[in-house]
Amino acid sequence: MNGVVVVGAGPVGLTVALTLARGGTPVTVLERESGLTRQSRASTFHPATLDLLDDLGVASRLVGRGRVVDRMQWRDRAGGVIAELPMDCLDGLTRHPYRLHAEQSSLTPLLLSALSAYPHAQVRFGTRVDGVAEAGAGVRIRLGRNWARAKYVIAADGAHSTVRSSLRLPFPRSSYPTQALRVFTDSPLDRFLPKLAPLTYVRDIEQSCSLLGLRDHWRIVFRIPIDARDPLSAGNVAALVRKALPEAGEQVRVTGADRYGLARGVLSSFRHGRVLFIGDAAHLTSTAGGLNMNAGLHDAVDLGQLLPAVLDGSAPPAALDSWAWRRRTVLLERVIPRSEARVAGVQDRNSARLASAMAGVRAIADDPDATRTYLAQASMLDTVPHLVRRS
Repeated sequence: MNGVVVVGAGPVGLTVALTLARGGTPVTVLERESGLTRQSRASTFHPATLDLLDDLGVASRLVGRGRVVDRMQWRDRAGGVIAELPMDCLDGLTRHPYRLHAEQSSLTPLLLSALSAYPHAQVRFGTRVDGVAEAGAGVRIRLGRNWARAKYVIAADGAHSTVRSSLRLPFPRSSYPTQALRVFTDSPLDRFLPKLAPLTYVRDIEQSCSLLGLRDHWRIVFRIPIDARDPLSAGNVAALVRKALPEAGEQVRVTGADRYGLARGVLSSFRHGRVLFIGDAAHLTSTAGGLNMNAGLHDAVDLGQLLPAVLDGSAPPAALDSWAWRRRTVLLERVIPRSEARVAGVQDRNSARLASAMAGVRAIADDPDATRTYLAQASMLDTVPHLVRRS
């Protein structure tokens, strides 16, 4: 392994590997699992991200596997529409003036297939990385009892990054006052709730939730107290759905539910010598707005374009410091504040804040220029890295 080693074959790891391979850099992806994960995780792809994936040759097939979101909507529990923003106002700013709802597991096989076209790229499943250590002009990688070498290592191994732990890097994080409860249903919510958008935020001080329509199911996402008692019981889940969606609650067939903690955390630097961190290994945010995975994909493309230039000497190694600062600044100053603003008044059940937030959304919806600006920012079009097109 005389090129770059990427640890982790999730969407972020495979995206950086594909970007590197397109730039002619030998790259090896090491993944501890025996194959691509099929777990239900992130499901939102923003216009800015679709533009990047289009230049990598996988966007059209991904769109074919997902559901196009043509508008964002806010409603109250009674079914009244508070505000609606049409995504087509982004025409001219992006080649994809819509949001896409698709499982991240729909993307990874497409990336893996595209990567297989490059003979200087390989993916090794069932290969666990136990640690890394810098070694002069390279990095040593411990694989069980054996060691391998690489010029650079890119850690894309998630929130519980082994690479980060092996370097003993602190990853300060703070928990939000709520956890997420995600409910799955195959019931056609848009039939029960007329004119329901594929992305709808129900905002009510009594019970708020988010509704995400995918091709074959809907997700209802609640913010619930961290100490909620038995939140996954069938009775409690059904009661939440009825409370949030009184018009449809009795008709909604719950097919599954899970919960997960919510926290924010950003690594002090995304570069530590010849080890570079992207995606969840570098940052965690609130899941509101579906920004974190998209930010990780942007990390990947930005780094994947830069690193070949560093390797061939056309860019100095210090350019990696600029990349690390740039991506960390985007997380701290744009991604995290926007994600937290999306649930203003919801996770703290503050009626005044919620009323203020909804008044703000109504004002945006009444102003075409404000709508375009809001959706451009929500779609990450103002933070996306420039992608250098290749033949």
